[in-house]
Amino acid sequence: MTGRMGRAAAVCAALGVLWWATVRLAWAGVGCEDWGCLIPAVGMVVVISLALFAGAALALERVDVRPGRRVALAAAGALVAFRLAGEALPSWSSQVADAVAAGAAFAGAGIVAAFVTETGVARRWKVTAAVVLVALAPVALALSLARSGL
Repeated sequence: MTGRMGRAAAVCAALGVLWWATVRLAWAGVGCEDWGCLIPAVGMVVVISLALFAGAALALERVDVRPGRRVALAAAGALVAFRLAGEALPSWSSQVADAVAAGAAFAGAGIVAAFVTETGVARRWKVTAAVVLVALAPVALALSLARSGL
């Protein structure tokens, strides 16, 4: 199981950095400075993300993390939870830090996805992982509010 999680983390981390770079290029290509281009820009990000997860399913299959589609879908769900929780973190201006953070978030999502889709893992651990993911957003919100003094 550890090897499966490591392979999933490596594939997802590489795809995370690729996603980050592609989205940066897409935003730069749109050159949007006002609200009028927000819908096309966000649409491009959605298309890039969907294409990446379709590719993730294939890449995961190639490194023997099966079923690739289920693992990719679980990773996408974990990424949503990580993204919501990440809103509580302070921002930084370094592009390198952004790329590393994207790779780390995708790698973490790959690990979680490989774990919850593993057939040998007891159902209670899968439910526990799901509860922890769902709890990330409210905990992050509470920490953010506490940090801002509200």
